[in-house]
Amino acid sequence: MTCVRFKLSKWFPLVMVGMVTVLCSPRFVQAVLSAPVESELIIEVTTGVDAKTHIAVAPFAWLGKGVVAEDLASIVEADLYRSGLFSPVPRADMLSRPAEPKAVAFREWRTLGSDYLVVGSLSPQTERYQFNMSLLDVLAETALIPSFTGMGSNLRDIGHLISDTIYEKLTGIPGAFATQILYVTLDRSRQNSQYRLRRADADGHRVVTLFESSEPILSPAWSPDGRRVAFVSYHIGRRPRVIVQDIASGVQKVIAQFKGINGAPAWSPDGKQLAMVLSKDGNPEIYVINLVDGVLQRLTNHYAIDTEPHWMPDGKRLIFTSDRGGNPQIYELNVADGVVRRLTFNGNYNARGSVSADGRYLVMVHRDNEVFHIAVQDLWREAFRVLTQTTLDESPSIAPNGSMVIYATRDDGDGVLSAVSLDGKVKVRLPAKHGEVREPAWSPFLR
Repeated sequence: MTCVRFKLSKWFPLVMVGMVTVLCSPRFVQAVLSAPVESELIIEVTTGVDAKTHIAVAPFAWLGKGVVAEDLASIVEADLYRSGLFSPVPRADMLSRPAEPKAVAFREWRTLGSDYLVVGSLSPQTERYQFNMSLLDVLAETALIPSFTGMGSNLRDIGHLISDTIYEKLTGIPGAFATQILYVTLDRSRQNSQYRLRRADADGHRVVTLFESSEPILSPAWSPDGRRVAFVSYHIGRRPRVIVQDIASGVQKVIAQFKGINGAPAWSPDGKQLAMVLSKDGNPEIYVINLVDGVLQRLTNHYAIDTEPHWMPDGKRLIFTSDRGGNPQIYELNVADGVVRRLTFNGNYNARGSVSADGRYLVMVHRDNEVFHIAVQDLWREAFRVLTQTTLDESPSIAPNGSMVIYATRDDGDGVLSAVSLDGKVKVRLPAKHGEVREPAWSPFLR
């Protein structure tokens, strides 16, 4: 792959790898769908809350013949641990392994220091599994969830569903363990670099390659229903293209291939429109295309660079990055009347904004002393907080429950993913086993 690299002298987004811009001569490659692999991301909790909740997840009783394919309790235990809020009781310390509430000797679990206990069973059905789970308060000796029963065809899906249920009961916040993430990997081990757009469970398992190219893949974004993805590809010709791909079938549709920049796609909350950045009329501006009839509407008209759109939850406004005030800041645009107002004022660089599902938190890339961090601004209370201490942080994406932000950063020169809670108390590192990782995007709720 032939690439020309140059350092950013001012500010030009859209095609960013670390802090260099990459312009590459495209080659045609074929889109591929690959079979899932076990796990590509290694998820490490580096910082959790000081006072974690102690919880025991007893092995689920298997009511079928032979050996079950997955350890359901281990999936739940790992999910809760990775949240940074829970400290699971080691299985080796358990004095008994009850499968239902009436078999529990609460005194044993108090001795182990457990605040809560999860017990359950799993039985085979025709091409499916039936599960039953109970969540018990060890100190009060009561059942917070007396019985949670359901069926599923995949044990990992069942495990994440159970984890979500427990998490919501104990925190009051919907769990996001059953969600997925998109990200781009870069493998430099071959003669030509290879980019892959990949999808995985939020815990890094069940990785699927959605698209592969020897040229950069940028700005992946989930549709609101989780069935399609939009991204920017350079794989045909010499222009970037905005592409929408159906996840199940792999069928692609080119949405924008105008002269100049075609970038930063962002889905409207109803999934009927796609905001993007086009420079077909000379300057990078924000446009919206109706995905039903193909009608294109220009939303901004300014001599400055306007880029990185992201819809507000009401679908009537969107935010974007612009240097119209002299340096990159985040602005809000009312789609109906075109009125623009500035949202960020802390420091001289705030970009790549995204907003939580409730419209309260604005997450962004914030520059402080020439170092790029992830920061959050409470739009209701105007409070501002820098969340990360890593460097060259970029591409923040908020979990659909608003609990965590996943982002790309650098570790010993390599691109890795990390995540941080919105209060900054929980930090998670997600390096890949092979190659570099960048451009993360957290899915919506998928159930």
